Amino acid sequence: MRHGDKVNNLGRKTAHRHALMMNLGVALITHKRIFTTLAKAKALRGYIEPMISKSKDNTTHNRRTIFSSLEDKAAITELFSVIGPKVGNRPGGYTRVIKTGFRAGDAAEMAMIELVDFNESYTQNKNTAKATEPKKKTRRAGGAKKSAAKKKDTSAEETTATEE
Repeated sequence: MRHGDKVNNLGRKTAHRHALMMNLGVALITHKRIFTTLAKAKALRGYIEPMISKSKDNTTHNRRTIFSSLEDKAAITELFSVIGPKVGNRPGGYTRVIKTGFRAGDAAEMAMIELVDFNESYTQNKNTAKATEPKKKTRRAGGAKKSAAKKKDTSAEETTATEE
């Protein structure tokens, strides 16, 4: 029985599972998006996100720690030089898992796992929405009443200026 066991063994022995996660992690870092089964994608998410968190701080200790898990110099360089700085201000949630249907051969549920900040179709819409939407103020920071009153005053001044 597996009461309270939170690790998805993926039908593999421990060494095989670690090798699988290592290879999937390197592929995700290299390509920024991979297609795999849903179970593997969910397991990979728990494996790779702590590494991305460590990549925000580019120290020798963090590089060696992650290298012991990935064992690929090119992936480590990519992780610390490209991915780490790009996700520097994000507090977590570096990956996105999207279900893509079922595989034709064995009807396994497939999914796409990708790094969130590297999908331009999502990030462009998000950035433009933030740029057009003004920053909302709280009551402690001056409140909406004061800003609404200022807008009324400025709009009244503009209408009187246009009437003259």
